[in-house]
Amino acid sequence: MASQLSSPLRVALVGMSGAGKTFWTKRLAADGRHSVCCDDRIEERLKSRLAAGGYAGINGVAAWMGWPDSATYAQCEADYLAEEIAVLDEVLTQLERDRDREQILDTTGSVIYTGNNILMRLRRQMTIVYLAASAQEQQLLIERYLNDPKPVLWRGAFQPKPGEAPKETVARCYPVLIAARRQSYEALAHRAVPVADLQALSRQDDAGAAFLEKIRGRLG
Repeated sequence: MASQLSSPLRVALVGMSGAGKTFWTKRLAADGRHSVCCDDRIEERLKSRLAAGGYAGINGVAAWMGWPDSATYAQCEADYLAEEIAVLDEVLTQLERDRDREQILDTTGSVIYTGNNILMRLRRQMTIVYLAASAQEQQLLIERYLNDPKPVLWRGAFQPKPGEAPKETVARCYPVLIAARRQSYEALAHRAVPVADLQALSRQDDAGAAFLEKIRGRLG
């Protein structure tokens, strides 16, 4: 299994939505690293279904999925996960066929639900780095989701109480979802890097290189 940064560079970033996966993937891409954003590819695969409802973009995916208590949510959640599995299978198949291929992978927060086969292949082909949010940062993620929803696979964690408004249920249940996911991210990743440790790096001109050095230090 991959456990250190080697050549070719293959890094998969995992963590909750808003933890910084896309930011760091884009910084590395700006340095010329080959990168893939799973959200973009999933959105492309859902494009016709989104268009049928007048939706587009990552926020359109969230609107298409709807709140977890909506009648169509379960089917949309299943459709989204099926496309996510297909995207990861495509990426991993390329890596398995081309041993020299470099890859920075911006996964979704729901990567942990894609099944053991995909996750074990991911661990074999890439160094998995978990961007770990603190309790305070997790509260910001909750507020961000409430104000600007992104696609979230709740996988049964949304449990409304009688008379409770959907946003109240989200505010109560999202921390439970985060806690459950944290354990899964930690089990999947080769190493975890606290999000707070990366904040100062993000302001550097050579942020991408500094990020890789931070990861190397964690893997050393």
